[in-house]
Amino acid sequence: MPDTATRPTSPGADSLSVFFPCYNEQDNIRRVYESAAKVLGHIGVDYEVILVDDGSTDQTPHIIDAIADADPRVTAVHHPTNLGYGAAIQSGIRAATKTLVFFTDGDGQFDLNELPPLLPLMKEQDIVSCFRLNRQDGLLRKFNAWCWTSLVCLLFRMKFKDINCAFKLYRRRIFDDMELRSNGALINAEILARATRRRYAITQVGVHHFPRTRGQQTGAHPRVIFRAFRELFKLHQQING
Repeated sequence: MPDTATRPTSPGADSLSVFFPCYNEQDNIRRVYESAAKVLGHIGVDYEVILVDDGSTDQTPHIIDAIADADPRVTAVHHPTNLGYGAAIQSGIRAATKTLVFFTDGDGQFDLNELPPLLPLMKEQDIVSCFRLNRQDGLLRKFNAWCWTSLVCLLFRMKFKDINCAFKLYRRRIFDDMELRSNGALINAEILARATRRRYAITQVGVHHFPRTRGQQTGAHPRVIFRAFRELFKLHQQING
């Protein structure tokens, strides 16, 4: 682990929690963790890494435990069964103890080197919500994502380019008065909708997106999509009455 004691602290970052929601990412999670540890070691802030296993059925839980056993900065969080993407995000947020909270998925489709430039923005922002500059998905998946973002923004009167981009940075305190209820894919929309309603300062930044080279995507499963729409209309009733 790099020695960070003599490195300058990045502007805007007092301390940083980084978490990764994972479901059956045995071929990705170790290299994602190693990439994060390298980047975080050079930032020069007090940090922790949280690996959230959402009831994986492969070797992901054992790999996460091995990483946590070897690195005191790492905390392993396990769901006994697959509870959903939103539940994994909520577990990561609850486990975070630092002043800033960052998350990205455990599939390795983002470059953690794009995290440090976001930190100075937190001097004036409460949330940095990133968007994919070159989304590496098929046309149908990209079209569906555009439709979803457009619908969410219309319902909650927001303007975001990429609601579900899994590269977001938050001030930890915004969650102190935010009761999150989404256990599925709606979670990003819920956080942004509630934060917008509370007038938190939010900015958007483009980041690069890379093809998934290992493992399988689960976000396009019909069950996941149906759950997201069901939670969406419940959230709309809760927020807009």
